[in-house]
Amino acid sequence: MELKPLILKKNEERRLRAGHLWVYSNEVDTAETPLTGFTPGELVEVRERGGRPVGTGYVNPHSLICARLLSRDAAHPVSRSLILHRVNQALALRERLSDAPFYRLVFGEADLLPGLVVDRYGDHLVVQITTAGMETLRDDILDALDKVVAPLGILLRNDSSARELEGLPKSVEVARGTVPDEAELVEHGTRFRVPLAAGQKTGWFYDQSDNRGRLLRYAAGARVLDVFSYVGAWGIQAARFGASDVLCIDASERALQHAAANAALNDVHIETLQADAFDALKALRAEGRDFDVVVVDPPAFIKRRKDHRAGLDAYRRLNQAAMQLLGKDGILISCSCSHHLGDHELLGMMNLAARHVDRNLQVIETGGQAWDHPIHPAIPETRYLKAIFARVFM
Repeated sequence: MELKPLILKKNEERRLRAGHLWVYSNEVDTAETPLTGFTPGELVEVRERGGRPVGTGYVNPHSLICARLLSRDAAHPVSRSLILHRVNQALALRERLSDAPFYRLVFGEADLLPGLVVDRYGDHLVVQITTAGMETLRDDILDALDKVVAPLGILLRNDSSARELEGLPKSVEVARGTVPDEAELVEHGTRFRVPLAAGQKTGWFYDQSDNRGRLLRYAAGARVLDVFSYVGAWGIQAARFGASDVLCIDASERALQHAAANAALNDVHIETLQADAFDALKALRAEGRDFDVVVVDPPAFIKRRKDHRAGLDAYRRLNQAAMQLLGKDGILISCSCSHHLGDHELLGMMNLAARHVDRNLQVIETGGQAWDHPIHPAIPETRYLKAIFARVFM
């Protein structure tokens, strides 16, 4: 099949040649190939100004990122067989590094499938499609997953806000087979049952798995506070690792019900508190409560560049409130999933917070996203998760 060309302005291919997969609308030679001449999701061949092919992918004329590459090989353009190959490549890494079928199977650009996320829960898959191009390839994607993984069911969690930017409708539906309301997984020997259709994002945050495994050295005998707990991933593992007391805070009553059920599943005890995180931390301080370990794992406070200043202040206030609940020699585990927040900025906000409450700070270790969220070296956006383990003392 011959694809329509999308021609770039002079020298705008350099970033793509260096490995990036995105084409921005201001990089396109619209005199030669007007974006209005394409339909959202249409497959295209991206070319240099002189006509030399850069690769094939898909286009969305209404998006700032107006095209994304899927292949650089002219002999292997976008096709069903290419999608199948990419899914096979993704699975090969996961099976090489994991002895259990619980992981992120496809991580978008890092797995050379931009706009696609797939999480695996044993015999069931949860799929999130965020771009018009991947929506066009939906059947090919589902067929590839069926062939490579042979799941009992595939759930489409197409309710991400990113779809709105692509002009796509939101929906949650079972695309293949049957999918239960909840799926069970095991992480570091701890069992969890998580909601699939009604949970946050794709149901579970596999990206924090390695960081949660680091809790073992801090949890034994400790009083642990898990803020933004969701279904208890940090707190319940802390309890299994020997914590004396665990309190999980979340704004969602349903999430805390799942957390309590997961605690019972592992025969451990936790407390739960439904409240806004900032309000809860203030109330706990007023009550005179203190903890040996505090985990703060909030949603992204900086989703867009324009949120940067307000987001920085939110991270500072959150870390300060957390430090005020630590004993004289406590451990703060502070996380951020905001790509627009650099490692140095998170640490800087933690240091400002420590100085404000007249405490000293020592960074013990740092972590990032787990191995099933690989980083594309040419795409900084694929490296987003930060976790800082710090000692806070007098």
